Amino acid sequence: MSLENQPPPSSLPDLTGRADIERLVDTFYGKVRQDELIGFIFNDVARTDWAAHLPKMYAFWETVLFRTGNFSGNPLATHARLVPLTTMGPPQFERWLALFTATVDELFAGEKANLLKASAADIANVLHTKINKLPPTPFDFSQLTPEQRAHYASQKPKQITP
Repeated sequence: MSLENQPPPSSLPDLTGRADIERLVDTFYGKVRQDELIGFIFNDVARTDWAAHLPKMYAFWETVLFRTGNFSGNPLATHARLVPLTTMGPPQFERWLALFTATVDELFAGEKANLLKASAADIANVLHTKINKLPPTPFDFSQLTPEQRAHYASQKPKQITP
């Protein structure tokens, strides 16, 4: 490929730390609150205390992306308690993921941004599957993006002790 045919490098920065996570989370939840499909789940059903929720989300995503270990909580239990109160099916999880991915793409580009989008997709799939007690879809390594493959290849296997 010649230099003329290469896409220009992104002018967007990659995520580098907590400040970037806070910017992402604040922007994302600003969209979520206004969203016609999922906004009411946060605003009316869960009655989210945003002053308490946002710092938890900063810690969660910082832990996901930078492995800081700052998050403590149980996202599965938090989401599962809402199931009797509202529909949380594929359309809701797809919208959540679309908003999250679009927000990442608006603000950031690079290895960490791609890793965060892949992690968000994995998390949404696991939460949806578990809270709705669906059989998990088979893991198909061939469907992963190059960034996802690199991420999984870089992970150390957990040691199993008897």
